[in-house]
Amino acid sequence: MTDTTEMLDLTPATRRMERILAGIDDAQLTGPTPCSDTSVGVLVDHVLGLSLAFTAAARKDHGPYTDTPPQLTSELQPDWRRLVPDRLADLGRAWKEPTAWEGTTRAGGLDLPAAVAGLVALDELVVHGWDLAVATGQPYTCEPDEIAACTAFAESITEAERAGDGGGLFGPAVRVGDDASPLDRLIGLTGRNPSWRPPSSTR
Repeated sequence: MTDTTEMLDLTPATRRMERILAGIDDAQLTGPTPCSDTSVGVLVDHVLGLSLAFTAAARKDHGPYTDTPPQLTSELQPDWRRLVPDRLADLGRAWKEPTAWEGTTRAGGLDLPAAVAGLVALDELVVHGWDLAVATGQPYTCEPDEIAACTAFAESITEAERAGDGGGLFGPAVRVGDDASPLDRLIGLTGRNPSWRPPSSTR
């Protein structure tokens, strides 16, 4: 992974994620997502968890949130809708501080350059935002600079990191056509099929 990331504004991505989560019906929580064997509800819970983890990473507040590898759980908190706005807003604010991008920090139990942690946080928001949007029939657009930063990150992942123990950072890259959009190229690089849609609509 590269450690030469410039300071990025995560706020547009956190606000977009908030809108996507607000657009999910309770009936959709058990539906599939582009992430293998991962339901909408499980992915929502993951977003709530990563928001805490990367907020703590930005503040160098090392502890339970930064020292534990990411895990997927089927137990979505009943009050998740109440938690979403504050957690995502905190995440965006934390990475607006220049000190968040300086030195080293910890995320998922790994020590890494703080700038890389910020880029991972952006990638999580952008890619999982797409996952949840397509899984629940919502439109999805992204800022070109976000896509470019996340694409550069995805391209920097080595095969060992991609297919490491526990599933790696991404699955095998999915080939897309030469005329694919920048967003579709990013989605393919992260191991997803850009044309994936749920088997049947729940909306």
